[in-house]
Amino acid sequence: MTVWLAIGATAAGCYLMKLLGLNVPTGLLDRPAVRRFAALAPVALLAALTVLQTFGAQHGHGLVLDAQAAGLAAAGTAVLLRAPFLLVVGAAVLVTALVRMATG
Repeated sequence: MTVWLAIGATAAGCYLMKLLGLNVPTGLLDRPAVRRFAALAPVALLAALTVLQTFGAQHGHGLVLDAQAAGLAAAGTAVLLRAPFLLVVGAAVLVTALVRMATG
């Protein structure tokens, strides 16, 4: 029963946030600071999620360096070399798999 209450509350909250977003005055959205925030916030959130999922400890607190970190480093190197997106993803997958195979 508690799970369904949480699901219902989350659905209602999402609907209310969407409704709130539709009622924001147009003048507020046209401000340069708001536009810049809207452009940069998704990138910052995705970067934070990537770091948390890559270096976060499974149990307890602390940083973990494992195959995911090696894959992220390979992807970062590919990005710096201006590789196409599919090559970036492929490099990350390949390096992660090779490190897991070597250590595992």
